[in-house]
Amino acid sequence: MRAVTRPDFPIQPLLPEVLQSLEARSRLVLEAPPGAGKTTQVPLALLGAPWRGDGRILMLEPRRVAARAAAGFMARQLGEQPGETVGYRIRFESKVSARTRVEVVTEGILTRMIQDDPTLEGVAAIVFDEFHERHLAGDLGLALALDVQAQLREDLRIVVMSATLDGESLARLIDAPRLTSAGRAWPVQVSHFPARRDEAWLPQLRRCLAEALQKHPGDVLVFLPGQREIADAIAGLSLQDAAVLLPLHGDLPVDQQSAALSPDAAGRRRVILATNVAESSVTLPGVRVVIDLGLAREPRYDPNSGFSRLETVAISQASADQRAGRAGRVAEGWAYRLWPQSQRLEPMRTPEIAQVELASLALELAAWGDAKLRFVDAPPGGALAAARELLQRLGALDDGQRITAFGRGLLELGTHPRLAAMLRAARTPADLALACDLAALVEARDVLRERSDALAARWQALAAFRAGRAPGNANRSALAAVDAASKQWRRRLRCDAAPPAEAPAHRLGDLLAHAFPDRIARQHPTDPRRYQLANGRMAKLFDDTALFGEPWLVASELRFDARDSLLLRAAPVDEAWLEREFPDRFFEGDVVRWDGEARALVSRRERRFDRITLESRPAGRPDPALAAQALADAVGELGLDALPWTEGLRQWRERVRCLREWLPELGLPDLSDEQLLATRDQWLRPAFSGKTRLDALSEEELGEALKSGMDWALRQKLDVLAPRRITVPSGQDRPVTYQHGQPPVLAVKLQELFGLADTPRIGDGRVPVLLHLLSPGGKPLQVTQDLRSFWANTYPEVKKEMKGRYPRHPWPDDPWTATATHRAKPRGT
Repeated sequence: MRAVTRPDFPIQPLLPEVLQSLEARSRLVLEAPPGAGKTTQVPLALLGAPWRGDGRILMLEPRRVAARAAAGFMARQLGEQPGETVGYRIRFESKVSARTRVEVVTEGILTRMIQDDPTLEGVAAIVFDEFHERHLAGDLGLALALDVQAQLREDLRIVVMSATLDGESLARLIDAPRLTSAGRAWPVQVSHFPARRDEAWLPQLRRCLAEALQKHPGDVLVFLPGQREIADAIAGLSLQDAAVLLPLHGDLPVDQQSAALSPDAAGRRRVILATNVAESSVTLPGVRVVIDLGLAREPRYDPNSGFSRLETVAISQASADQRAGRAGRVAEGWAYRLWPQSQRLEPMRTPEIAQVELASLALELAAWGDAKLRFVDAPPGGALAAARELLQRLGALDDGQRITAFGRGLLELGTHPRLAAMLRAARTPADLALACDLAALVEARDVLRERSDALAARWQALAAFRAGRAPGNANRSALAAVDAASKQWRRRLRCDAAPPAEAPAHRLGDLLAHAFPDRIARQHPTDPRRYQLANGRMAKLFDDTALFGEPWLVASELRFDARDSLLLRAAPVDEAWLEREFPDRFFEGDVVRWDGEARALVSRRERRFDRITLESRPAGRPDPALAAQALADAVGELGLDALPWTEGLRQWRERVRCLREWLPELGLPDLSDEQLLATRDQWLRPAFSGKTRLDALSEEELGEALKSGMDWALRQKLDVLAPRRITVPSGQDRPVTYQHGQPPVLAVKLQELFGLADTPRIGDGRVPVLLHLLSPGGKPLQVTQDLRSFWANTYPEVKKEMKGRYPRHPWPDDPWTATATHRAKPRGT
């Protein structure tokens, strides 16, 4: 390898400390502001680490533009081309060789590498760059890497780098040291450029840009949310000879990206119109002015489509600061913000894992075989459960939520499991080509300019566009983008067949049903505009629907509502085809359900498709097993309070819950509401055997069912370690009251504790009871867990106040040696 010649970067003085830390510890959190050089200097520095051997350094970059640019910059420092010592792999493009030792990859590629080879053979370190962007794939990649390190590769080094992140909390979470690099930033003057009344963003940008070019030197970087706004700005800005306009976003051809990342060959000033890809990791030489619209496209879960889709949202304050900082990389700079100064931004970017649909994550976790990974932010439980339910409908997970062979096939396509399921289900080349069209249409923005709920109308517009006769109600640029995406899918799937020129609407729906099995819908028998969905919900058609009269539909988009969702986009599907394609989802037999209004079981003979009832008629006496299951399900719906609890049984349960917390080594069962409801089939359903009513379950039977998870030895330990009653010095047994999360309470008259120096303890001596010391009349005098302190400090005052009120009860001067009693003094004494 040739000698490394590196520009002067602020991070360079810290590099020896980085290497020293990684020599001693296998993890590191590195904070460095934009421009410090972490992206291009840290991986090269790791090449010389003794622990590396001949292993590769993987660096994860969230964005393709940044990955390509970082690899190119590092390669130039070595006097090489990308693909030699330094290479990169991004979607649809790879420049690596047997010589490559620093490999820059994008997020999905890292996940596939770890899933395909959990030992990461030949990899010495993984560097997570720009982790503050908190992409879902980045969070998953770190969680997988930490698991690999813990289980298989103790020698694997993990470095998490960020410009704007709470590095201290992250370092604590992953148990890593934290290093911070100084940056090199010139002062940036930030101002808010006010909009005129009712002024759109483009005229405001035009005025701001004119001022910036007139008042300040250097190139201008303009942050816009997406490609559409960049195209509108290029069309709407007229700079004449003042500067040259250059776009910068992830889908640009490489030569156009290079133009934005390099000085103008003719020496002209540049105005770079960029998405948030320019926030970090890429070097933009000559920029002295930043104009920021304050918006970005970020993924949000769209319940209408069932996917996460890009939405235009306000950026965080951290992003705004980082964008402004791009103006101060080479000299003092200026930043214009095109939002009101009074507008308050969220401090940090919300992690994607908290706001996107999680089917892809759930499938990756199932493939890994362990969902209990160390995430920076845990996936929301509700979203993860919904994702797993969908995957089971798709056939990607089995009933035990283990990944199936079909599910592993979906992972290989690297797209949303819904679309992957549709693409995998196509059996002929012609169907696969049509499925590629549908995948492109479903993912794209609407190609029609007017409202229509017929998916077929969109595909027909696409077919007409290919034939050179796009309809007037269609957007030609949107159709061109869909056509290009479909071609890309066909290349990836090695599909040589061309899409058909014609296809009946049912053919589209039959394919789409594989992507949306939960949204297959049947017309309501009494209301032709209403449909029952396979997931049990109801939906309705537009008044001016193009789908009226179709007995079966499959919906690709729904607008959810509390009662009836609205069918936004759908295609007809054939019932006979459903019976051939999904025979296991058809059911015929007796069904027993709990009727909440009648407070009784209802038994019916039904024929169903999934949760769509096709036929239903009364059945005879319910099957005992079905009745027991229905009663257990009724408790799941009504809650545990529907059961015949006694106070004694409630206290027994609280004793178990408290002792489980105090002495976890005993292995007592979890009796929380959530766990009892989740496991009701195991402990409660057998108790309902032979019963047809909820109130037929007796208190004794409930007690035995609840205690069934504990053997005799554990029950004996419970009585010893968490006793129902405690014998106090007066000789009387007094009850102890338990409540999970609170100390146990012993309410006792003060005179019954004379002679007792210390607070009684339970739980093998670990837990002092909370004494509620009572007056002879049963009124509270003091609450304490420190009886010794009470006798020494508080008792004299209590005695002085109570002695006159209760003269027939003893109030000795020395409670330490007095005889405890529960009785009053005899009369006359």
